Amino acid sequence: MKQKLKYSIILTIFILSFLSSIVLSFVPIEQACGGINNGCYQVQTSNYESTLGIKNSTIGLIAFAAISLITIIYLKKPKKHEKLLRKVIFLGVVASFIYAIYFIYLQIFVIKALCKYCMVIDAGALINFVLILWREK
Repeated sequence: MKQKLKYSIILTIFILSFLSSIVLSFVPIEQACGGINNGCYQVQTSNYESTLGIKNSTIGLIAFAAISLITIIYLKKPKKHEKLLRKVIFLGVVASFIYAIYFIYLQIFVIKALCKYCMVIDAGALINFVLILWREK
């Protein structure tokens, strides 16, 4: 897989995650989740909805916006600071992967409910992790 294609796919997934974070950050939870009697609402109103007093959706909003911007800069000017930008993108992918594993665990085994927006973000993080490790032969 060519580098530009690989990073374009990673960017697309970051943007989808950013959009899901927008929904969770700005749309009332009852409306975003389609009511209060479903897994999405249970996850978003659980004790795990925030980290250090900051809503996880807000953290995602900021993180995905930043890493998307860095990826766009890398795709537009790959030769300028190429190694540094790739390292930052790699760290962003790894961090989102670690959080995704943790949040999937929480949803399945602790909260025992799934949030559709969270799962889009988490699945994207898993896919990005596989892509970032993909090496050309």
